[in-house]
Amino acid sequence: MSIQKRRLPVGAEPMPEGGVHFRVWAPRRKKVEVVLLGRGVHAAAEQVVMELDPEDGGYYSGLCHEARIGSLYRFRLDDGDSFPDPASRFQPEGPHGPSCVVDPYFQWSDQVWAGPKLEEQVMYEMHIGTYTPEGNWHGAAQQLPELARLGITTVEVMPVAEFPGEFGWGYDGVDLFAPTRLYGFPDDFRRFVDTAHSLGLSIILDVVYNHLGPEGNYLREYSPHYFTDRYTNEWGDSVDFDGEHSGPVREFFIANAVYWISEFHLDGLRLDATQVIFDNSPKHILACISEAAREVAGERSLLLVAENEPQHVRCLRPIADGGYGLDLMWNDDFHHSARVALTGYNEAYYSEYLGTPQELVSAVKWSYLYQGQYYYWQGKRRGSPTFSFSPRRFVHFLENHDQVANSAWGWRVHSLTSPGSFRAMTTLLLLGPQTPLLFQGQEFGACTPFLYFADLSPELAKLVRKGRVDFLRQFTNITSPDVIDALDNPSAPETFLRSRLNLSDREKNVKTYNMHKDLIRLRKEDQVFSRAHTGKVEGAILGPQGFLLRFFVKGDQRLLLVNLGRDLRLSPVPEPLLAPPEDCRWQVLWSSEWSEYGGSGTPELDTDKFWRIQGHAAVVLKPVAAGEQ
Repeated sequence: MSIQKRRLPVGAEPMPEGGVHFRVWAPRRKKVEVVLLGRGVHAAAEQVVMELDPEDGGYYSGLCHEARIGSLYRFRLDDGDSFPDPASRFQPEGPHGPSCVVDPYFQWSDQVWAGPKLEEQVMYEMHIGTYTPEGNWHGAAQQLPELARLGITTVEVMPVAEFPGEFGWGYDGVDLFAPTRLYGFPDDFRRFVDTAHSLGLSIILDVVYNHLGPEGNYLREYSPHYFTDRYTNEWGDSVDFDGEHSGPVREFFIANAVYWISEFHLDGLRLDATQVIFDNSPKHILACISEAAREVAGERSLLLVAENEPQHVRCLRPIADGGYGLDLMWNDDFHHSARVALTGYNEAYYSEYLGTPQELVSAVKWSYLYQGQYYYWQGKRRGSPTFSFSPRRFVHFLENHDQVANSAWGWRVHSLTSPGSFRAMTTLLLLGPQTPLLFQGQEFGACTPFLYFADLSPELAKLVRKGRVDFLRQFTNITSPDVIDALDNPSAPETFLRSRLNLSDREKNVKTYNMHKDLIRLRKEDQVFSRAHTGKVEGAILGPQGFLLRFFVKGDQRLLLVNLGRDLRLSPVPEPLLAPPEDCRWQVLWSSEWSEYGGSGTPELDTDKFWRIQGHAAVVLKPVAAGEQ
């Protein structure tokens, strides 16, 4: 059968005329057979064996008439052991078990769905296993209407590629085409996406193309060329995207991106740790993934997001200009500065940030704070210039899975600072011109922690715990033996269960929830904040912890006052950005200290004697004609 008749170059694909076509890359092998084990989970029917035909380039393929949707199978290599399909679409018994033939067709109802608009995004990071008591696609889908009411536009799902054990973050996935059995069947995932689209929500998936997990990864049984030791990668062996035999490896990962976009109707991908996706090819693998994903999406728009710790804006440049053609990048600089401002804690990787008003003003104006300056914590220069990019292309956040868990106890940021300062910084996050992202439960001040958890074999679990302790030792308050002994064990089920959201917190903390909802609405509906990325932002420092931002958009303006310290009384006031437009006065449009959000009220700000800048608060002012009430 011609490869052109297949949907994707590798894996098991049911054929319209009957049977299943299998294709796998196994250049180190002389013989590859399909071993059918029956149908259904835990099936143990009589085995059917069919030898695949060799192709040029190390591929083996063939049409098996005995196989059908639901068939369980393995590939037997050189008359020896049998292994799961590297491109398995489902692993009903986990990564060590047999692969399952899956029907790629689904009754979609999203035919008119056009995809997300980059300029209008409010993003939300979700871990399916901890988001609801059910910990599966069905439970998460039931909460999507509430996210739509909140004003979220895109849900970013943490990795779901099959991984070992009964719980985990997903960044140690080993079967990149197989949605984990822990959250349901592949069609449950598709139904989750279809439901989201019916509510106007986009879904993007976090994918890990920089390494594979240490347990259940059988790629080397098929070829040693999937990985390389030419590059240093702190999470495992680097994928070989530019070696002598890298063509099929590149094809495998490009096909994976295409698979999620085409067969699951996903609205984009978040590419994990792109700085360790090493490739010196004429066209970088990320550029190839970008092109292929957009091609298969057709007229549907996509959001392709890069996590890139060294902040290389090459990720955002057009492919024609030598870039990767991605849409957005995460901005750790904003998080680190905001975190220091809220907590006063600037050890370890926070040590290059002071959390000053100038840092926060600069982050809103220019996104990255480090754009080529020397970064002492790493002993090298960091970042690249952002001046030619829209601020909407940078994702700002106060919490994400990494940053919440990168502490001893997985505490949420609202519990590490004052309520007033948390409300003020949330205002800055949600009204700034960058694209904001909330981490699950942040919108209602979740009382549950988010810890690092991974259910691995006993040997690996010991190494993971040691690695976790070694990582946390960079924070001096965690170096004492009593604290180290008290750290949660990543492999313990209770660590996973403690990280599960308690959705009743949404009602208990309804004032926090309503604040987030109202701020998102203001961001979307206000004629300045909704278009802030098209205008200009200026800022000024008002005190040790106080500053202002003034937004200018097509003849209209807004003034945002933020003060994370004590009350300020400014007199005299030689700051032109505080002055209202000609023949106008300032009127309060929004305040983080309104009583409905748990605040203590907002006094008059611009008095005849002085300007009052309320402490631990954020206030939005709009100009009105001087005579208006």
